[in-house]
Amino acid sequence: MPKRKTLKTLDEFKDQEYGKKGDVKREKLEEDYVEFKLGALIKEARLKKGMTQQQLADKCGANKAYISKIENDIKEVRISTLKNIVEKGLNGQLKLSIALR
Repeated sequence: MPKRKTLKTLDEFKDQEYGKKGDVKREKLEEDYVEFKLGALIKEARLKKGMTQQQLADKCGANKAYISKIENDIKEVRISTLKNIVEKGLNGQLKLSIALR
Protein backbone atom coordinates (compact mmCIF):
# COMPACT_ATOMS: atom_id res chain seq x y z
CA MET A 1 0.00 0.00 0.00
CA PRO A 2 1.52 3.39 -1.01
CA LYS A 3 2.32 5.82 1.76
CA ARG A 4 0.08 8.92 1.84
CA LYS A 5 1.63 12.34 1.67
CA THR A 6 1.13 14.48 4.72
CA LEU A 7 -0.94 17.58 4.12
CA LYS A 8 0.67 20.91 4.93
CA THR A 9 -0.82 24.18 6.00
CA LEU A 10 -0.41 27.14 3.66
CA ASP A 11 2.17 28.66 6.01
CA GLU A 12 4.14 25.39 6.09
CA PHE A 13 4.09 25.26 2.30
CA LYS A 14 5.25 28.88 2.02
CA ASP A 15 8.01 28.22 4.59
CA GLN A 16 9.26 25.27 2.56
CA GLU A 17 8.96 26.79 -0.92
CA TYR A 18 9.65 30.49 -0.25
CA GLY A 19 11.53 30.57 3.05
CA LYS A 20 10.59 31.81 6.48
CA LYS A 21 8.93 35.17 7.08
CA GLY A 22 11.53 37.87 6.61
CA ASP A 23 13.36 36.09 3.76
CA VAL A 24 13.51 38.18 0.58
CA LYS A 25 11.76 35.56 -1.56
CA ARG A 26 8.98 35.13 1.01
CA GLU A 27 8.45 38.88 1.44
CA LYS A 28 8.12 39.30 -2.35
CA LEU A 29 5.47 36.56 -2.39
CA GLU A 30 3.54 38.24 0.43
CA GLU A 31 3.70 41.67 -1.27
CA ASP A 32 2.47 40.24 -4.57
CA TYR A 33 -0.37 38.45 -2.78
CA VAL A 34 -1.60 41.67 -1.17
CA GLU A 35 -1.79 43.37 -4.57
CA PHE A 36 -3.55 40.38 -6.11
CA LYS A 37 -5.95 40.19 -3.19
CA LEU A 38 -6.99 43.81 -3.62
CA GLY A 39 -8.02 43.27 -7.23
CA ALA A 40 -9.86 40.08 -6.31
CA LEU A 41 -11.72 41.89 -3.52
CA ILE A 42 -12.86 44.64 -5.89
CA LYS A 43 -14.03 42.10 -8.45
CA GLU A 44 -15.88 40.06 -5.81
CA ALA A 45 -17.64 43.17 -4.48
CA ARG A 46 -18.58 44.28 -8.01
CA LEU A 47 -20.05 40.88 -8.83
CA LYS A 48 -22.00 40.80 -5.54
CA LYS A 49 -23.54 44.12 -6.58
CA GLY A 50 -24.42 42.59 -9.96
CA MET A 51 -22.43 45.22 -11.80
CA THR A 52 -20.35 45.07 -14.95
CA GLN A 53 -16.93 46.66 -15.10
CA GLN A 54 -18.41 49.39 -17.30
CA GLN A 55 -21.14 50.16 -14.77
CA LEU A 56 -18.59 50.37 -11.96
CA ALA A 57 -16.32 52.58 -14.07
CA ASP A 58 -19.19 54.94 -14.90
CA LYS A 59 -20.21 55.29 -11.25
CA CYS A 60 -16.72 56.07 -9.96
CA GLY A 61 -15.42 58.17 -12.86
CA ALA A 62 -12.91 55.68 -14.21
CA ASN A 63 -12.82 53.74 -17.47
CA LYS A 64 -13.60 50.06 -17.96
CA ALA A 65 -10.04 49.17 -19.02
CA TYR A 66 -8.66 50.64 -15.79
CA ILE A 67 -11.11 48.65 -13.64
CA SER A 68 -10.17 45.51 -15.56
CA LYS A 69 -6.46 46.11 -15.03
CA ILE A 70 -6.96 46.58 -11.29
CA GLU A 71 -9.10 43.43 -11.00
CA ASN A 72 -6.55 41.41 -12.97
CA ASP A 73 -3.53 42.69 -11.02
CA ILE A 74 -2.05 44.45 -14.04
CA LYS A 75 -2.28 47.96 -12.62
CA GLU A 76 -1.67 49.25 -9.11
CA VAL A 77 -4.32 51.54 -7.68
CA ARG A 78 -3.82 54.74 -5.69
CA ILE A 79 -5.61 54.97 -2.36
CA SER A 80 -7.65 57.96 -3.54
CA THR A 81 -8.81 56.01 -6.60
CA LEU A 82 -9.52 52.94 -4.50
CA LYS A 83 -11.64 55.12 -2.21
CA ASN A 84 -13.65 56.37 -5.22
CA ILE A 85 -14.16 52.84 -6.52
CA VAL A 86 -15.34 51.55 -3.15
CA GLU A 87 -17.39 54.53 -1.99
CA LYS A 88 -18.81 56.00 -5.21
CA GLY A 89 -18.76 52.94 -7.42
CA LEU A 90 -19.72 50.20 -4.97
CA ASN A 91 -21.50 52.34 -2.36
CA GLY A 92 -19.25 50.84 0.29
CA GLN A 93 -16.78 51.93 2.94
CA LEU A 94 -13.02 51.58 2.61
CA LYS A 95 -11.24 50.35 5.73
CA LEU A 96 -7.45 50.14 5.89
CA SER A 97 -5.30 48.75 8.65
CA ILE A 98 -1.64 48.49 9.43
CA ALA A 99 -0.25 45.46 11.25
CA LEU A 100 3.12 45.90 12.91
CA ARG A 101 5.46 43.01 13.56
